[in-house]
Amino acid sequence: MQMKRIFTTDSPYTRQARFMAIAWTLLIFIGCLMPAHEIPRVDVPLADKWTHFLMFGIFSFLWLCARPAYTFRSLLILLLITVFLGCLIEYLQGMLTFLGRSMEIMDAVADAIGGLLGIVMFRLGAYFARV
Repeated sequence: MQMKRIFTTDSPYTRQARFMAIAWTLLIFIGCLMPAHEIPRVDVPLADKWTHFLMFGIFSFLWLCARPAYTFRSLLILLLITVFLGCLIEYLQGMLTFLGRSMEIMDAVADAIGGLLGIVMFRLGAYFARV
């Protein structure tokens, strides 16, 4: 697979990337809306925030692979979608009390920062693929 073709608007891999982006989005919902007692405990400081950061970084990167975008407006829209999705999940965690989860603003912040990182990583990949 030629790396530079992943970052183009006419990439032959957009169909596979779209499938992966949809599957990843569903995994985010499943993982974030699991009952709290089913989530394994780990002794890593801020593990929850790092998890959100990585999930949403991969989310935005995969969606850019599925629909490559280069204009500021389209990248901003993806970032806003990422922020909205993170806030929606946190809202659902707060509303669905039977899950034993809670709404945490810092999780949504980690989601937004992760989404921004995914966009930056895609743009860097596209830049280096052209060079």
